[in-house]
Amino acid sequence: MNKARAFLVVAVLSTASAAPVFAADTACVPANASVPPGANTTDPKAPFFIDTAGMDLKTTPPTRDPHGTNYPGATELPDGQLPSINSDGNFVIGATHRPSIETTAQADVPHGTVHTFVMDSTDSVIYRPGMVRDDMPGCGNSAVNSASTAPGDKSDLLVPASHSGSWSRSVDVYVPADYVPGTTVPFIVYGDGGGHSFVKEQRLFNVLDNLIHAHKLPPMVAIGIGAGGQDAQGSERGREYDAVSGTYAEWVEREVLPRVEQNAHVLLTKDPDGRATMGFSSSAAAAFTMAWFRPDLYHRVLGYSPTMVNQQWPHDTALPGGAWQYHSAWPGPSKLNLIVSGNTVTPATVSDGAPLIPNSPRKPIRYWFEAGDRDLFYPAAPLTDGMHDWTAANEGMARVLAAKGYHYQFVFSRNAGHVDDATQAQTLAEALEWVWKDYPSPVQ
Repeated sequence: MNKARAFLVVAVLSTASAAPVFAADTACVPANASVPPGANTTDPKAPFFIDTAGMDLKTTPPTRDPHGTNYPGATELPDGQLPSINSDGNFVIGATHRPSIETTAQADVPHGTVHTFVMDSTDSVIYRPGMVRDDMPGCGNSAVNSASTAPGDKSDLLVPASHSGSWSRSVDVYVPADYVPGTTVPFIVYGDGGGHSFVKEQRLFNVLDNLIHAHKLPPMVAIGIGAGGQDAQGSERGREYDAVSGTYAEWVEREVLPRVEQNAHVLLTKDPDGRATMGFSSSAAAAFTMAWFRPDLYHRVLGYSPTMVNQQWPHDTALPGGAWQYHSAWPGPSKLNLIVSGNTVTPATVSDGAPLIPNSPRKPIRYWFEAGDRDLFYPAAPLTDGMHDWTAANEGMARVLAAKGYHYQFVFSRNAGHVDDATQAQTLAEALEWVWKDYPSPVQ
């Protein structure tokens, strides 16, 4: 979950509904970063348990110990060293994060070109109308941070301030310097693009320029898609990125990629081994979801601080833990999962709370991801649901991916917050090399 965007007020004012009216006594509620009031931290057998073992609670967010008993084993690397691009598994990197040389533009390296176009909700089939949430002006996520949960279910956040609206977003398309028009090219598609963070995008383009020139990456197109607006539950960004379904991948395939080919004059590969996804926070969760639900389209994934927590909204009773259930069981009250066929109702063999990855055949996904020792921790105080610790969520992903035999590399970064900028500058080049290793050989 990212901090509120600068265009929040614009998004709210563009909604199809009347401008919101705020009560005079409404206060701006800031994001939480510690154990929320009323949380269950004492009884592991009771619903919605939050385990704080091994955490330094004197910092906000808490500082996590990568070698704690709750996390899978990891290799501790000397400060400044990164894992080899030939290695899989779990790694801990040190507290000093110096940017790699590839993040800097080099005068003797050809630079790719960037094409930009705008997409609007009025032109969309899948995401029309959009979703807008009435936050207080200048107080991002206030409607989430001050919300309540459904009676008897601490995981179901109620956001009545959310309603239909409109969105407009930019898409940036990087085309490598040596692209030959008319030839098919691999690509990486990433969320929170479209100029949302100029520094991050320019860093990515510099890394691509340098690694492509050094023949460490294949020449590829990079497609940065802007988010639909705002953040988290009740927003268009949250609706798209935090959904545990194939909808976002379908939208990209049907509505974005044809526009990319038309506007940037490129021919994108249909080979899933030549397609990668990338993201930051919730868009990192979306990057994994794109490959999980559509492995026929994507095989390679890269994510910083993926939001593999319970942030899907609206609440889905068939998957009540949202992305948390990729890796971990539903921690709430037991619920009977029934199968209805005609007039016959029988218990299902797998409950709604079963985690997805352990209970599914291994898919052809190659996954690099990172989390910080001070990553997000229960930012919305009303959600005392046991499913909003970003570091624990990604440690859970590492555990289940290893058990299923996936090719993955998980980096735990010391002295790092959520979507830590210094960590990105240090690791992005290595991460891209690892993700694209052995291309064009198929990911096994």
